[in-house]
This record gives sequence, structure tokens and C-alpha cells, in this order.
Amino acid sequence: MPKMKTNSGAKKRFALTGTGKIKRKHAFKSHILTKKTTKQKRNLTHAGLVNAADVKNVKALLVI
Repeated sequence: MPKMKTNSGAKKRFALTGTGKIKRKHAFKSHILTKKTTKQKRNLTHAGLVNAADVKNVKALLVI
């Protein structure tokens, strides 16, 4: 049986932490930033963790 391929889109969007949790970035921080408040843009900068309900699906995409 051939090896499983990692999903290329997921590979670019998620990263594993040292403890095995999955890091993610916030959406809405790439363009049309003039109409967003400074506070909103600042809070979108910080990375978050993938919600527990989604961890199984993300791990399947990353073939972990």
C-alpha cells in the first residue's frame, strides 16, 4: 500500500507544538486592513490552538 500524502493546504496552515497540540493562525489578517481597528488587527496577530472538536480532522489531514 502506498504512503499517505499530507494535505498541502493543511501543511502550510498548521504546526505542531512541542507538547503535541496544533497551532493555527487567525483568519481576516491578510488584506483590507484599513477598515479594521488597530485592536482587532493586533488581536488577530497572536496564534491560537485548534479547537478540540477539530483536532481529529486536522491530524488526519496532516497524517499524524
